[in-house]
Amino acid sequence: MDARLNYFADPTAGKALKHLMAAGQAIKASALPAATRELVSLRVSQINGCAVCVDMHTKEAAAAGETPVRLHLVAEWREASVFTEAERAALELAEEATRIADGATGVSDEVWERAAKHYDEEQLTALAVLVSFMNAANRLNVIGRQPAGDYKAGQFH
Repeated sequence: MDARLNYFADPTAGKALKHLMAAGQAIKASALPAATRELVSLRVSQINGCAVCVDMHTKEAAAAGETPVRLHLVAEWREASVFTEAERAALELAEEATRIADGATGVSDEVWERAAKHYDEEQLTALAVLVSFMNAANRLNVIGRQPAGDYKAGQFH
């Protein structure tokens, strides 16, 4: 599959992506645990059908020491016993926020309260920004039909 757009060669996209990537670095520097960031990024990308982001976040998580079992089960985290209650709360919030158009209430109070039991306000803010960031990145990649499979861990760091 060939990409429809080369975002790195386009001057307008280059300017915009510079800011988007800076936002990604700010999230990475946040107090949200690294494992949670990668699991959430992977799950949001799975929901949105963004193969290049699934490729990236699977490889980044593995390079950071994430186990293959957890990576394989993130798509079915509800039925898997390998995630902490905090990770489960983050994944649930990420799913509701990603599927916001599917629900009349967006992120429910119950889901928010479960996440707030495990994360402080700074971490919740980082989680909200991460989910929004990933949804934007997924959409850019899906629209531009960016191919997956060639990503190397650490490629954009």
